[in-house]
Amino acid sequence: MPFFLIIFSFLGIGCPAARAADLTDHLSGDAKVPWQISADTVEYDAANTTYHARGNVVIEKQKTRLVADRVAFNRQAMTASATGNVVMTVDNDVLTGNQIDLDMNHETGVLHDGSIFFNKTHFYIRGQCIEKTGKDTYRAERASVTSCDGDRPDWVITGRQVKVTVEGYGSANHALFKVRQVPVLYTPYILFPVKTKRQSGLLMPEMGYSDRKGVFWDQPIFWAINDSSDATVYVNPMEERGTKVGLEYRYALSDLSFGTIMADGLKDRRTDDGTEETERWAYDDDTYSRPNTDRYWLRAKIDQELPAGFSAYLDLDIVSDQDYLDDFKGGRSGYHRTLDYFESVFDRDLDTLEDNTRTNKLNINQTWSHYVFNADLLWNDNVVKRRWAEEDDTLQQLPVVMFNGLKQEVLDSGLYWDIDSEYTYFYREDGERGHRTDIHPRAYLPLRWNNFLSIEPSVGWRQTTWVMDRRTDDDLSRTSTREIYDFELDLSTEISKIMASPFGIADRIRHSIKPEVVYAYIPEQDQSDLPYFTSSDRIEEANRITYSLTNTFTARMARPAPPSSSPSPGADEPATAPPPSPTLPPQDAETVPSPETVPAFNYHRFCRFYLEQSYNIAAARENEREVLSDIYGELEIDLGRYLSVDADAEYDTYDTRFSAHNVEIRLKDNRGDQLSVEHRYKTRVNKSICGTLSVVLTDRLTVRGEYERNLMEEKDIVQGVGFLYQAQCWGMDVFFADEDGDLSVSVLINLMGVGNIGK
Repeated sequence: MPFFLIIFSFLGIGCPAARAADLTDHLSGDAKVPWQISADTVEYDAANTTYHARGNVVIEKQKTRLVADRVAFNRQAMTASATGNVVMTVDNDVLTGNQIDLDMNHETGVLHDGSIFFNKTHFYIRGQCIEKTGKDTYRAERASVTSCDGDRPDWVITGRQVKVTVEGYGSANHALFKVRQVPVLYTPYILFPVKTKRQSGLLMPEMGYSDRKGVFWDQPIFWAINDSSDATVYVNPMEERGTKVGLEYRYALSDLSFGTIMADGLKDRRTDDGTEETERWAYDDDTYSRPNTDRYWLRAKIDQELPAGFSAYLDLDIVSDQDYLDDFKGGRSGYHRTLDYFESVFDRDLDTLEDNTRTNKLNINQTWSHYVFNADLLWNDNVVKRRWAEEDDTLQQLPVVMFNGLKQEVLDSGLYWDIDSEYTYFYREDGERGHRTDIHPRAYLPLRWNNFLSIEPSVGWRQTTWVMDRRTDDDLSRTSTREIYDFELDLSTEISKIMASPFGIADRIRHSIKPEVVYAYIPEQDQSDLPYFTSSDRIEEANRITYSLTNTFTARMARPAPPSSSPSPGADEPATAPPPSPTLPPQDAETVPSPETVPAFNYHRFCRFYLEQSYNIAAARENEREVLSDIYGELEIDLGRYLSVDADAEYDTYDTRFSAHNVEIRLKDNRGDQLSVEHRYKTRVNKSICGTLSVVLTDRLTVRGEYERNLMEEKDIVQGVGFLYQAQCWGMDVFFADEDGDLSVSVLINLMGVGNIGK
């Protein structure tokens, strides 16, 4: 009959908790909590110091439960054996078999004709004999491993001998990879990851083929240096080009101090010397050859917290030649993935793929309540001029120091002021060099008429001084000054109406209309003898009126009630959070506010429509034909994850046509179907369209496509189509692409619990 033994511990009276570990520390727990045992009968063999439990044996302690027909425990040897329909569960991990033998002193054991399921990695080991050889290591004979459920898994790796380290790697001798019990691949030896935590070792490779690279293999090697930094080394042999080697180093010291440094390069077998024999390796829109074989790309972004509230931001982008980014825009370390990573982690991008001038910048910043300080070192690396031009007149700014005062009131007078000030040293290897100091204070007098019309006149006084180190015209003075004033008058008002919402998700919609008229005046001044470095060295005459209209729609939605308090760590949760990943800046934990401080509603601006045009009074006085500027408009629609529209356009009222427009539309439904279309146009400069489409055919199969075309040159840039199949324990991503004449096919197989294979 069932009974409970409260004082008697199944794993030995007085045995330390550290010695009570089972196959994966399963039989661990609080030493003060007793084991509870129920069985039909329990007998004690004093001669052999062995307890025997028989019939419906159930042994439980905290999260551990062992069920068997018979259990024998030797108190002196600290060994236990369970036989007959053995099922052991700890948390959600499950061991099943005919027999299990445990050695608590050495934390080892043997499972016969059974299987182990690791819930965290959703991983199964099955075998005739599964031996626990250490705290987290296993060896199995005539075994198989898989992450698929069921007796006939979709895929399985079998081997004469399989070794597995939890949160490490597995290996198999004479391994056979099977798909639905059909042998697909044999190898004398295989190594595969079995982990969920970041750990040093080999990552799954990417494989593929393209016309420009041939067959390639990209093997990443990951190094978990410590809790706050890691690195990845890439070895990428390519049939046509040679072997590209790369390094990516990441660190995160605090919320405000983190960075990533990437570098890769190769000794390229293929060059472009301008002859017909090498034109295959050139690009149609590139007028310069590329005879060099030593090729590289160094890029980095670093955010660093400094003393006294200062911050530093570093951007590096140095490339060997004008074709490198085009040649290696794909892959793990290519341009596209690098750009996506920098935008998501640092919220800063790279220069475009086609830009031959790469920006390198160091910024030191400090922001106070009314003032902002910035100091920049800006180096523009013109790849073409650096390599081919006899003279390099690329403009550098070393340094740029800016100190700006934000708009603020003078005592309580009702008068406001702000100031922009800047010092820059402009450097060129060839051409003019010199210093420029610019100070631009401004005074404002904001007024209000009948609480309806806002009136704000303002006047600014700009003083600029140049001191030149070198001028191309020796007849011009090396010291120049400019003083010029400007005047503005800003008139605006805003009317709004709150109405009932036709959408069930919102209860109210606020529509606001803001008309605004701005008059700007800058007197004409001869500046032809002044140095010229940037557009601010020439301030054009202005005598114009700019009028605009802004329509804004904002929805009000009821806010869900917050939880009453933050949950405390329970038995299934760690008491402290794991250290932040070094690939991303750590974030502060979100504090749950009390119900009294939470607003009752959420507000979402779902539509904004803006129109603007200028009337040039100075041009009208000169009887010029075009006194009206193009009508400029912006449209933003954001309906959450279902629809978003981002558009801007310029309309020429004299030629009655659009001179430029850009439209991007993104659609998504509840099934996960997605469509993104973008059209760009600028007269005689650019006309292109691109789009991506993803359609969910079934819960497992998704078809996707990608297309981009240069409509001006009537040339396809990218054409691609593929599908993604996702089963319970594996997935396959197949994609065919023709990108700028480079045909490629990629196949990515994801085995859950093992990783990615291919591409």
